[in-house]
Amino acid sequence: MPARSSHRRLTLVAAVLGAAVVLSGCSAQADAEPTATAGATHEVTHARGTTAVPDQPERVVTLEPLELDTAVAAGITPVGAAVANTTTGVPAYLGVDGVEPVGTVSEPDLEAIAALKPDLILGTESRHSGLYDQLSAIAPTVFIATQADPWRDNAELIGEALGRADEVKAAVTAVDTRCDEVEGAHDLAGKTAEMIRPRDETTLSLYGPVSFAGSLLECVGYTIPEHDWADGLQADISPENIASATADAVFVTTSDVDDPSTMPAAITQNAAAFPTVTLVDSSTWVAGVGPKGAQSVLDDIEGFLKSGR
Repeated sequence: MPARSSHRRLTLVAAVLGAAVVLSGCSAQADAEPTATAGATHEVTHARGTTAVPDQPERVVTLEPLELDTAVAAGITPVGAAVANTTTGVPAYLGVDGVEPVGTVSEPDLEAIAALKPDLILGTESRHSGLYDQLSAIAPTVFIATQADPWRDNAELIGEALGRADEVKAAVTAVDTRCDEVEGAHDLAGKTAEMIRPRDETTLSLYGPVSFAGSLLECVGYTIPEHDWADGLQADISPENIASATADAVFVTTSDVDDPSTMPAAITQNAAAFPTVTLVDSSTWVAGVGPKGAQSVLDDIEGFLKSGR
């Protein structure tokens, strides 16, 4: 009897221990599932191949203005960004704080990038090709091919890399919808527009239909006159040839729209050929590439049209 009772107790203990192991295993599996989800990745095909990137990146570094703008438009504030100008830093129009400058767009600071411990880096093959291996050693890295490609296509790839494809699509669609609204409110059929960027005393750049601002001018219904475009993006002229840049609406980029002295002398000295010229902010018309910058450019275009100039 005592032996049988002892056997039963041993059997019961074994059963309890077995159940405990099973329950423990289930608990461990349940605990592991959120970790696995948090570390989930998806593959993105880009200019340098295919890269596995986090589904929900939390520490993004951008090396191109379009990537910074698109990330913010999608609801992500990057921890770091290469900027066009180290003096002005992250463009004010984005309305974000806490983005650490990591060098310039043309010369990113690898040490500063690594210090931020990013989980995703976004760059550009045409600008940063030589840095790809070093960047990839820091974090998964995705490159658009070139900043000269249509910005909507580049934004789509960025949205895929960020795991925010739907949000980016919605932001781009909002830009196109607004273009339609502006075009519907103003009869611009047959009207021409030029965007002029003063480079220095000897060079003025005209921006074509493939350029960011040029695409928005055409999006609302303007036509950009033909020039000898470099990849459809821009054409450089000398001040002596400023007459080739006349149009119904002329927008000239500047760092200070309230300073009329920033208007190129070639234009002020030929005022009769340029009765309608508007200074616009280079931080959006040139560097503000992306859905948020596009809305700012459209603000300027719509303001100009409503002014009746």
